[in-house]
Amino acid sequence: MKVLTGNDLKTGDVIWWTGSGWSRHVDDAVDVGAQVDEILATEEAARRVNVPYVTEATREVDGSVRPAHIKDRVRALGPTVRPDLSLKPKDPEALDWII
Repeated sequence: MKVLTGNDLKTGDVIWWTGSGWSRHVDDAVDVGAQVDEILATEEAARRVNVPYVTEATREVDGSVRPAHIKDRVRALGPTVRPDLSLKPKDPEALDWII
């Protein structure tokens, strides 16, 4: 599958395309398929995302999304120097600090 990722223009957070918007959680990412050029054009024009790009990924049996490239796996999980700061999947408080 092909997923779309980039950085939130306001916060700098790594974000993933969900089919209708953006999420900080890679597991919310959907396959963009042939729609990628249209999505990229729309999102870049709306200035919601910085440097969006497509990357390969697989959806695991448990439903989680695993980017194919190590760079994107690191981007999906958060800081590697302090595991306690890693983004936890489906963390209900993940966006509290932004608002």
